[in-house]
Amino acid sequence: MAIAWADFERVDMRVGVVVDAQPFPEAKRPALKLWIDFGPLGVKRSSAQVTERYEPAELVGRRVIAVVNFPPKQIGPFVSEVLVLGAYDEQGHVILLRPDFDVSPGSKIG
Repeated sequence: MAIAWADFERVDMRVGVVVDAQPFPEAKRPALKLWIDFGPLGVKRSSAQVTERYEPAELVGRRVIAVVNFPPKQIGPFVSEVLVLGAYDEQGHVILLRPDFDVSPGSKIG
């Protein structure tokens, strides 16, 4: 299904840097709680189902790409404010997207 360019422009995708990652045992499906620094937008929280491929400690300092203009979503006791983007591998596990080079937190994706 094709979308109009104006539809794509409404999706605000930014580069952020994970500053903290913690297990999220209360989630229905295995997940991690992430705190991501988006520079001028501040630190935002996200719940990410990435436990098959990532340990919390290895995510700290990693650049990720996220949609930052979805409304917050309550996931158990945690409010997820952004959607971290990833691709699914052959087993259905999420592989996080990231830029090839270090760009500033908050940089727009376009």
